[in-house]
Amino acid sequence: MKPDMHSITIEGPAGKLEGVVHLPEACTEHDRGSEPRAIAVVAHPLTTMGGTMDNKIVTTLAKTFAELGFAALRFNFRGAGLSEGMFEEGDGEVEDALIAAQHMVDQFGHLPMILAGFSFGGYVQARAAERLHPRARKLVLIAPAVGRFAMPHVPHNTLLIHGEQDEVIPLSDALDWARPQHLPVVVLPEAGHFFHGRLNQIKQIVLHEFSGCEL
Repeated sequence: MKPDMHSITIEGPAGKLEGVVHLPEACTEHDRGSEPRAIAVVAHPLTTMGGTMDNKIVTTLAKTFAELGFAALRFNFRGAGLSEGMFEEGDGEVEDALIAAQHMVDQFGHLPMILAGFSFGGYVQARAAERLHPRARKLVLIAPAVGRFAMPHVPHNTLLIHGEQDEVIPLSDALDWARPQHLPVVVLPEAGHFFHGRLNQIKQIVLHEFSGCEL
């Protein structure tokens, strides 16, 4: 494993949760002189459809946050990968996300916190953000599972990215959910749910959103 990331185990509500922490280069074990400027927690898509923390969008987000100078955690929900427990339709997974966020606070202190998630992970993080307000400063939602789960309203500064040709969560559903909130949606033309060939575009959008901003 690269020196800027390492595997961890977190004691979760339903058993052990496995995760990977990505650190900025200056915050690796070889140089602890510089601290991260924020922490980010990234959640994966639906466990029952094979979603894990190794999903390419989840990994891209974690690496991008580390590039921005954040300490980023991607982790497996209960029942995914080597994490213990069983899938719980979102309720248990919200508890997992809260424990993951607390782990990062315990490790790095009360830094600004960003919650991010792809698909089902976006639904979980939207719910977790309600519980973590005002500690969670910003949400990054990639094709969140609106229409499939009861998505709550989210803060006005949420970054929402969706594919024009999403075959799993139609763009029209995302717009119907965002419209009453006056929530902007970044639409990637011709992109499907899994953003094949568009990962660098997602990365650049996130870099632009956070580079130089006050958290």
